[in-house]
Amino acid sequence: MPPLSPRVVVLGGGTAGWMAACLFASAWPQARVTVIEAPEIGIVGVGEGSTPQLRALFARLGIAEADWMPAADATYKTGIRFDGWSTRAGYTSYFHPFASAIDLHTAGAFHAHALARRTGLDVAARPDRFFLNTRLAEAQRAPVAPDNFPFEVGYGYHFDAHKVGAVLRNHALAHGVAHVAARVDMVDVNSSGEVAALVLGDGARVTADTFVDASGFRSVIAQGALGVRFVPFASNLFCDRAVTLPTPREAGAPINAHTTATALSSGWAWAIPLTSRTGNGYVYASDYLSADAAETELRRHLRLLDADVSARHLALKVGRVEHAWHANCLAIGLAQGFIEPLEATALHLTQTMVERFIDAYEKGQGTPARRDAFNAEIARRFEGVRDYIVAHYRLNSRGDTDFWRCNAANDHLSDDLKAIMTAWFTGRDVAAEVTRRDLAGFYSALSWEVLFAGYGTFPDDARLRPAPAPTNTAAIDRLLDGCLLNFGDHAAALART
Repeated sequence: MPPLSPRVVVLGGGTAGWMAACLFASAWPQARVTVIEAPEIGIVGVGEGSTPQLRALFARLGIAEADWMPAADATYKTGIRFDGWSTRAGYTSYFHPFASAIDLHTAGAFHAHALARRTGLDVAARPDRFFLNTRLAEAQRAPVAPDNFPFEVGYGYHFDAHKVGAVLRNHALAHGVAHVAARVDMVDVNSSGEVAALVLGDGARVTADTFVDASGFRSVIAQGALGVRFVPFASNLFCDRAVTLPTPREAGAPINAHTTATALSSGWAWAIPLTSRTGNGYVYASDYLSADAAETELRRHLRLLDADVSARHLALKVGRVEHAWHANCLAIGLAQGFIEPLEATALHLTQTMVERFIDAYEKGQGTPARRDAFNAEIARRFEGVRDYIVAHYRLNSRGDTDFWRCNAANDHLSDDLKAIMTAWFTGRDVAAEVTRRDLAGFYSALSWEVLFAGYGTFPDDARLRPAPAPTNTAAIDRLLDGCLLNFGDHAAALART
């Protein structure tokens, strides 16, 4: 098969746009890839964290950590600590780790302990005890092991969204991607319902075979010109606003290797450690809290009530377009959809979408059957991620505000989420249910069980029966504590990067 050489135009820069340009240039070296972005339009940059998939992207592009991490103020991310989502004694905080190969030796014990406890036995089932990345986070160690360590360690990153976008832009430009700094005044749609050209502010027309809409929440091509329907998630994800407030990092202060997500009155606050600052923000529901009250609550949470630090307010459009690939347009990033940044999935979804599009295009070059299959897959992936986020709210036990009470009572749940919850609470095999419903590609059974167990959704302690035999948690402690000796201080590792 001859190399593909389509003309691809990406409308919008930012992390999503430049990521797409890099992937297209890498997959199709003969293609003509152009990014058009208006200099005066900034990027949202709400999320400053990633899943481990971003590591695979940089490896694919041949960009070393030593080259991009310092340029983007990046730090390592072993997972996410959730504080205050549950009020159950002993479970007010838990850690969701990224998976590592060593988990193959401990996850079975965690699964067995969780099953035993939810069926009435008094055994240790808090997930923090069972996984290496949790130990790394607690000890502020970098997840970078020496070459002789026999297990692959999974990790993501924290970074400055603007700066990582610049890293990707520079890589794209070095690999033949063209950059046009201009405003698009009109999208010319032909009689067949396809994009014929983007008309720039000076009247110039830019044509292409494929147009990629990375124009953010404006969704200039997909929703604006082509009229692709937007499917809101408001019935089961209530948060629709955010306020951000960065704080400087004190010189010499330790740097966490994890994101922190703290439940507040009407949403949750993130803390994302960078080498230069800490990114802070509050994702909240405007039906329950005003913008001024949200900013005040975030400032109080950060002990910055009287500080002269300006805050930034954002409106979030939560949901997805009905068809990510419509006619000759692929919508990505915020133009395609947004699920609040609780699990830092935005870039993961964009990367997966572009990679799947490239594969589908190569196999069918835009045939309706390929488009339909692609759109169905992407929609299901978005909704699979949504369900996992919804579960965080639905399982809460706070009950201290209307926001949390309404979330706990929310019955606008998918059949998949209902089935997983039913399996957990009836003592059935969650892994079998995840497999039966083909959900592991979104979140693994282990991730679901960590969430349920982390919240302490077990029978009351008074109802538990003594375990018939000793458990093996001491052996797991010895294994993981021994592994921990191979990992160095997080801040020191970053200084060497």
